[in-house]
Amino acid sequence: MKIAIFGVWHVHAADYSKTAMELGEVVGFYEENDALAEKFASKFNIPRFSTPGELLKSDAEGVIVCSASSEHADDIIKIAKAGKHIFTEKVLALTDADCDRIETAVNKSGVNFVISLFQKYLGSRMAVKEVASSGELGKLNYMRFRNCHSGSTKDWLPKHFYNARECGGGAMIDLGAHGMYLTEWILGMPVKASSEFTVSCEIESVKEKNSDRVEDNAVTVMSFENGAIAVNETGFVSNYSPVTLEVFGEDGYVRMVGKRVVKCTKATDGVEVELAVEADRPSPLVQFLTGDILDGCGMKEAKALTHMMTLAYAKSL
Repeated sequence: MKIAIFGVWHVHAADYSKTAMELGEVVGFYEENDALAEKFASKFNIPRFSTPGELLKSDAEGVIVCSASSEHADDIIKIAKAGKHIFTEKVLALTDADCDRIETAVNKSGVNFVISLFQKYLGSRMAVKEVASSGELGKLNYMRFRNCHSGSTKDWLPKHFYNARECGGGAMIDLGAHGMYLTEWILGMPVKASSEFTVSCEIESVKEKNSDRVEDNAVTVMSFENGAIAVNETGFVSNYSPVTLEVFGEDGYVRMVGKRVVKCTKATDGVEVELAVEADRPSPLVQFLTGDILDGCGMKEAKALTHMMTLAYAKSL
């Protein structure tokens, strides 16, 4: 597939471009910000389009969207109207209404649409999902996901990742997105949520970047119609913190720490046993580029993620 890159704002733009070049051809990229464009161009021998219109008129069959989250709605609608297939970084948009606008344009154009909810296709997460869905745990009543990195404390996140207007928030809407879509995948849509957001990093260079005081340390607690509770923990201020996913039910639990998955249930006589973990499936980007698109990274899931974020940011504890 011939690919164009729409925006290099997101930190994943470089990795996505590498993958697209390996599996196809990247005909060019568009980025409004000259500084971001020059930095990207210094790493890749990819022509820069001077305007969005030039990209949309190119012979690219598909477009990878890595523009600011706040720009996604207008950008993706333009791409859909141009008849080009769409791969986008999460989140789809910042509001439910903008997601609806995007869905209408994509459906009308008939193009393929894929969003990067990549953790659904990792073997360790699939192992947890399989146990949780099997009924072996009995009625599910609790889930916890923790996913953090040191982007603030090690000062490697770019300044624009602290821009409240462009991002729509801080750690929760960025890194915390993984916990949200995994929660919906396993427990469904919550009925309400409360969040605690703080600013923890006191490094002067980061404080200067984070003038909007977006959260770098975050927890969202969600409740469900059946009485279950889910906790999504994330942040930019933790080093060496293993990704952890736990699901509990009336008859046992399944837990993932790193790539290791264990369960303890009635079926195991209350003894914790380690599970075999299958190989990772192709990432959403690879699915998009090869046309072999699996369930779980489409418009329905993209809209659910944005809705969960609106619940998370509606109020704090």
